[in-house]
Amino acid sequence: MIEIWKILFALISGLFKSKARLEAENAFLRHQLNVLRRKVPNRLGLGNWDRLTIVWFYRLFPFLLETTRIVSPATIVRWHRQGFKAYWRLKSRSLGGRPRINKELRDLIRDMCLANPLWGAPRIHGELLKLGIEVSEATVSNYVVRGHRPGSQSWNTFLKNHAEGIASLDLLTVPTIRFNILYCLVILDHRRRRIIHFAVTSNPTSIWLAQQLTEAFPWESAPRYLIRDNDGAYGHVFRQRLWSMGIRDRPTSPRSPWQNGHVERVIGSIRRECLDHVIVFNAAHLRRIMRSYADYYNHSRTHLSLSKDAPKSRLIQKFGTIDRIPKVGGLHHHYCRI
Repeated sequence: MIEIWKILFALISGLFKSKARLEAENAFLRHQLNVLRRKVPNRLGLGNWDRLTIVWFYRLFPFLLETTRIVSPATIVRWHRQGFKAYWRLKSRSLGGRPRINKELRDLIRDMCLANPLWGAPRIHGELLKLGIEVSEATVSNYVVRGHRPGSQSWNTFLKNHAEGIASLDLLTVPTIRFNILYCLVILDHRRRRIIHFAVTSNPTSIWLAQQLTEAFPWESAPRYLIRDNDGAYGHVFRQRLWSMGIRDRPTSPRSPWQNGHVERVIGSIRRECLDHVIVFNAAHLRRIMRSYADYYNHSRTHLSLSKDAPKSRLIQKFGTIDRIPKVGGLHHHYCRI
């Protein structure tokens, strides 16, 4: 600090000296600095006050940068930038901010969040104002419990919630031993994946399909929605019967079998587990096969979508001797305890 005052005193006294004398002193001082620079190490141990003095001289008289000897001009510029950063870091430091609210109020906000998962910070803030608690909405948002809202329903959840009112149907083609084509209508309940009704014909007309719809849903057992494809057999009579029974018709898009995936999956199971292993003689024979498979499908066969249960729920048997009962002509078996 004393050196700084000496420099300031020399600067003020220099104002009263002649120009020739100042130039002579500067030349003599520079010569001495050059001599010392050759004798001392390359890196000088400058203190913070020394750096501050050099930076202030550079700040007040930028032209002095060209006359520096003991440090390079780039070093002085770097010191100046570091000082500038330190100054503004000091100016922008946090002074403490708002005081924290008490623990009772924080617990109240957290309890409101957990008890009302659909409430956000604005709603909680309004409740606090009605309770006579003066606090800002920004403060409330800092203490709400994050991630406490229930997740949105998935598409599977939506289908499960509405499966009770949905049914679907489709036609299954079956070749006979004489290479004739029979059509088997399959109607499926989406709630328990149960085969509600099946029927066999060689000519599925609109009138025949309408009659099968009446047999499948007697009295007030009709579903709210019926999913079907765009087959030409579902004509005006069939659609009129749907309307009279209070069923909403939901045809799928053209060439989009995945939109009727439940009944398509059942038809695939019928083919893989039954019809691919037998030879159908005629319509009566196909009806007997389908009756046997539908009984096995509804009462014995377990389903992944039903948590390994059957459409007609099976009781868990823990006691007794295990026995097997042949189903579908011995293609499948039902295991039970007796």
